[in-house]
Amino acid sequence: MRFSIPPDHPCLDGHFPGRPLVPGVVLLEHVLQAIEAAHAPAAPLRLPQVKFLRPLLPGQVAEVVLDGAAPRWRFEVRGEDGVLARGEVQEATHG
Repeated sequence: MRFSIPPDHPCLDGHFPGRPLVPGVVLLEHVLQAIEAAHAPAAPLRLPQVKFLRPLLPGQVAEVVLDGAAPRWRFEVRGEDGVLARGEVQEATHG
């Protein structure tokens, strides 16, 4: 799933003045949307492990790459310069 956050998106207000960066929570929101679209999990999801490696700037394109199946997925959010974030998502009823 590819996405881009436009420079006028409200999530950028104050994050950070003069050099806006897309907040990590917005990246994670796209990860969860990708899982829900591809796998329609039945249980609530949790994020036991997440690591942010590089920032995503407004207007840059990123892609969510998933590996796995319910109840556990690994993910990477990739940008044009490499991996932006990686981690694990689990159904809350497992593990």
